[in-house]
Amino acid sequence: MFKRILRIFIIVLVLALLVVVVGGIVGFNFLRDNGIKQYFASMKPPAATVSTTIAKPSAWTPGVEAIGTVRAVRGVDLTVETTGIVKDILFHANQKVADNAVLLQLDDAVERADLDAQKAQAALDQTSLARAIELTRRGVGSDSTLDTARAAASASASQVTKLQAVLEQKQLTAPFGGTVGIPKIDIGQYLAPGTAVVTLQDLDTMRVDFSVPEQQLALLKIGQTIRLGLGGEDRPFAGAIRGIDPKIDSSSRLVNIRAEVANPDGKLTPGQFVQVRVELPEEQNVLTLPQTALTTSLYGDYIFVVQPAKPAEATPAKPEEKPAAPSADKSAEAKPADTKPADAMKPAADAAKPAADAAKPTDKAADPAKPAAEGDKPALVLSQVFVKPGRRNQGMVEIVEGLKAGDEVVTAGQNRLFNGMSVVVDNTIDPTKSANKQAEQQ
Repeated sequence: MFKRILRIFIIVLVLALLVVVVGGIVGFNFLRDNGIKQYFASMKPPAATVSTTIAKPSAWTPGVEAIGTVRAVRGVDLTVETTGIVKDILFHANQKVADNAVLLQLDDAVERADLDAQKAQAALDQTSLARAIELTRRGVGSDSTLDTARAAASASASQVTKLQAVLEQKQLTAPFGGTVGIPKIDIGQYLAPGTAVVTLQDLDTMRVDFSVPEQQLALLKIGQTIRLGLGGEDRPFAGAIRGIDPKIDSSSRLVNIRAEVANPDGKLTPGQFVQVRVELPEEQNVLTLPQTALTTSLYGDYIFVVQPAKPAEATPAKPEEKPAAPSADKSAEAKPADTKPADAMKPAADAAKPAADAAKPTDKAADPAKPAAEGDKPALVLSQVFVKPGRRNQGMVEIVEGLKAGDEVVTAGQNRLFNGMSVVVDNTIDPTKSANKQAEQQ
């Protein structure tokens, strides 16, 4: 009987220990998970470093942008007018030639021989005409003979002129001064009429042909300034509009524009692609931002504005903490006999307090310096603001709505930012400028 009771007691004790151990493990895991949640919930993310700019009104030069093609004001592909075999090529690639310079000579031996023969016949006819005139003057020649001689002399002179023109067709001359290209023929090659020989381009002045939508036609006029660029935001070439097509293309609703640009350094080449911007009158008090400050999403375009953080409200003290001292006093008053030994120790403790209190003012005197230093740089947070962008030019974008002058706007690092995030401003590096320019300034 006793063994049975002992066995039951042992089993109950083991079960109780097992319940305590399992309960302790479950309780420990619960407290640990709850503590981790509270820790991460109260933990603030570190402040992100951003660069900013202050939004302020500035001058804005609007413009009409388009894509154009460069062509020479005077440029042709030279061809021959007659057949013949190439005898001599009197130019080389990229040579600058003068007006009426001979570029190509075809074989003209037959034509020269015909011209010499015709000149001899013209001289004979001229002699016959002079003889007929003399005979008529003496009265021994008839008028019909004189007319025949005069017609023969005139026909011979005309034939000489014709053969001279045919002989000149054996030469290819430059119609104007310019730069020739690569020869497309070789010596000894047989050429047919219309065969292209070389291109001739006057590179001193170029013209640019481009198109703009019909809605922007009213903004353009003859003589307006344009700027050209080969790529990017830089447009180093300046020119003026010389022609506006009076007809709008009904299929594309575009109007053709032609401008002229000086090209003294020869950096523009016929057939080249260029970016064209027609300068319009300057506007004042326009709010602009670098294009890097604007972020586009499915919900619209937005920016991040840096604002001082709102001061946190002071948490009131718990009323249960302070009454602890009076309760101790009451207990001390209730049992004065039991607390006599403790009361005997109070003078020694009270004597030690002034020394500790004397050291505390030094620490308090040092502590106010920290808030003063922290007050110089108040905490900054981000505010996500949706805006309405307008025109763009040279890396800047016009903000039509949602921005006011004086706002401090983030210009870089928006991909890792969110609304209400703490930030630190560092403008030592300006992302809107190239790294090379910043290195030169430093």
